[in-house]
Amino acid sequence: MASHGGIKGLLLLLGIVSQASGSTMTVSVFTVTSKSTVLRWSKYEGALSYRVTASLRNSQVPVVFASFGQNTIMGSVNSLNPNTAYTFRVEALGSNMNMLTDATVDGLTAPDVPTIVMASSKESQSITVEFPTVSGATSYILRTETDDGSFFSEIPVPGSPGTVTNLQPYTDYILSVMSVNSAGRSQPSLPVEAKTVLSAPLFNTSSPSNSSILVKWEPVNHAVLYSLSIIKEGSYSRSPLNTTETQVHLPDLEAGTKYCIKGNAWSPDNIPGDDFTVCQITRSPTPQSIELVVTSTPDAGIVVSWGPSKGAEQYVAMSLTGQNCSSSSNSCILVPLSCGETNTVTVIAINQAGNSAPSYPVQIISFPCPPQPIWVEELVPGNCSVKWSAVPQAEYYTTFIKSDDGIEGMCNSTKLYCQFNCQCGYSYIMSVFAHNHAGPSPPGPLLNHTTLPCCPALTTVSAASWETLMMEWSPVRGADLYETRAVDANEVILCNDTAPRCALSDLNCNSLYSVVVIPCNDISGCNLTCSPQTHETAPCMPVITGVSQINTSSSSVLVSWTSDNTAANYTVSVIGSVGDTHVCHSNGTSCLVSNLPCGSVYEVSTIASTSAGESIPSFTIPLETAPCCPDNLTVSHVTQAMTNVTWSPAIGAQTYIASLSSPRGHAQCHTMETECVMGCITCGNNYTVSLEAISRTGHKAECTYHGFSASDCCPSGIRLYRGSNNTLIVRWRSSSALSQYTAEVTGSSKTHACSPEPGIYTCTVSEIVCGQVYTVVVAPLKPDGSKVQFCNSRLYSVTCVGSNVGLVLYQGKR
Repeated sequence: MASHGGIKGLLLLLGIVSQASGSTMTVSVFTVTSKSTVLRWSKYEGALSYRVTASLRNSQVPVVFASFGQNTIMGSVNSLNPNTAYTFRVEALGSNMNMLTDATVDGLTAPDVPTIVMASSKESQSITVEFPTVSGATSYILRTETDDGSFFSEIPVPGSPGTVTNLQPYTDYILSVMSVNSAGRSQPSLPVEAKTVLSAPLFNTSSPSNSSILVKWEPVNHAVLYSLSIIKEGSYSRSPLNTTETQVHLPDLEAGTKYCIKGNAWSPDNIPGDDFTVCQITRSPTPQSIELVVTSTPDAGIVVSWGPSKGAEQYVAMSLTGQNCSSSSNSCILVPLSCGETNTVTVIAINQAGNSAPSYPVQIISFPCPPQPIWVEELVPGNCSVKWSAVPQAEYYTTFIKSDDGIEGMCNSTKLYCQFNCQCGYSYIMSVFAHNHAGPSPPGPLLNHTTLPCCPALTTVSAASWETLMMEWSPVRGADLYETRAVDANEVILCNDTAPRCALSDLNCNSLYSVVVIPCNDISGCNLTCSPQTHETAPCMPVITGVSQINTSSSSVLVSWTSDNTAANYTVSVIGSVGDTHVCHSNGTSCLVSNLPCGSVYEVSTIASTSAGESIPSFTIPLETAPCCPDNLTVSHVTQAMTNVTWSPAIGAQTYIASLSSPRGHAQCHTMETECVMGCITCGNNYTVSLEAISRTGHKAECTYHGFSASDCCPSGIRLYRGSNNTLIVRWRSSSALSQYTAEVTGSSKTHACSPEPGIYTCTVSEIVCGQVYTVVVAPLKPDGSKVQFCNSRLYSVTCVGSNVGLVLYQGKR
């Protein structure tokens, strides 16, 4: 056999392969067939040939043998029985055919070769082979091939019949069978030929309408006819159909019903090919009884419902605005739904065949849109109106109002406004809904409206100072800030504070202010309707224009001032040391303050007062009254032409000017002391005595005293002569015939004096002692009889003539 020749060639190839020698030899079964076994052994050193024998298992008698050369390590033993157990022995032989060594191995031959009874094709991709079983075979191998060698396959099968798959339709194949046991496979059986049948037409079905099915397929090679049968689901009747075309249109079918189409192709040998079955459902009928309802939960949408359509697996509802929803039941919701829109909805039924015709469109009007914008008008305090613009498709409106104290209110209206009572200082949250038969609109914008804060009550205004008004009031609801405003004819004073009190500073004096407290908040602004109060500020500060002492004897002072407020009363205060304060009142611009003591220092100020209060005191003007005149003043002659004037200290005086005045002359001295010496006095003359007491600021007091008569002049031409009987005769000259003089002659122990009658200018002094020095003074007498003290004395020495007075010598003045 050809297969044996192949094995022999292999053995020859392997026989020339050099193998490594060893001291022992091994042997194994390489492959088997039904009647042969190929052995493989190791090369033995020194062996010149090998002998292979086969004995039945458990028998020592060889039944076949074969010899091989020294370079062969693989060889075949033939003429064996199928499916038989053997013991194989390989002997290494020397030059004399003596056995050098041997090795044995047990083996089993393959089963006997099967015989194919029949090979036939029922399907386009397989051929079934029938054969009888072979003793000892555990399985079989089906060999399939084509004449041109383009296809070859071997597949194991457990037994007969065996089927070869993955073949080509309408193709000739050569088939053979081999039996298999644990040792190996048998030789192939005698080949047989068989052809596969035509492949089935692959139907492609569709349902163009809900009452027809269109079947199409690609042509099947070598097919001369196509057979189809149509079976309605749930029915046992078949509708056969033969055609040579590659498509069939099946009309007049029931909508939404499943149909199965089975068919095959026939070969020119009139043999049917594979069957192919496809099921197709017709399109569902158009949905009916469409109903639309607007819903707002969980989202705004249109609930679409319909009657069931036969065979429908799913439904789709579509709106004219582009929304769609699907459902396997009889309703779904189209979302989102916009407010205020008019929409049209159609429904289709869908199954595997496609879409049904759309239903008749149904129109629906959605709920209205919320009114916006909304706003609040408060034309009259406390009366508010929520207003809005008209909303298309709205039938009426509902307004919800909630105040910040938790009270809620609602009103329904077909008009475009809603009135409610709004209190000052409250916040309100408002929303407006529009309604129609589809329901209320979605929530619109929330409007937060805060009314103006309330006007403060019990506002008190008081003067904190001449230019500041202090205002206090009770806190009011809704006010975040208070603006206090004071307005007069010239300016506006503002004060902003969060506290319920404010001091308005830098106000104009003597002004009438309109004062108002304006409460404000950040949201609604300021309440400008609060009533103002009128308040007058205190008078302006008077300005003293003059302080003059008009009567030094009574120390009266006239104080004058200027002021813009003719209705004010004025108080002039002349303040000296502690307890020495003088006050006068006037409603004019001057006031006389009398009986101020001389020599005093005062501060003069004026205050204006009205019902609004008192002004700032005027700037203080210092006042100093004229000094007092000295209580006592004394004028005395020091010399014939010089006098000494003394006086007591005068209150308030710093310097003095003493004056002696007469037609024949004037004497004056300026001193800070309380005495003054004045010369250039003419003796025997009458003088007027005056004194000016001057303060440190120049204020003067004119003081006049009784006149001063200067003493008579000292006599001139005084001479001393010796008389008789120890007497001395004194003679002098006088300028006044009416003056009376006294002459005093003073010795060491006694003074001798004489006073002649007026008009006599000589005098005799007795009891003179010679030898002594005498002092002679001749002086006029004052009206009171006292002697003028300023006349100079003269020294004379008297000599003795015996015991009598001798010469009289003049020694000079003293």
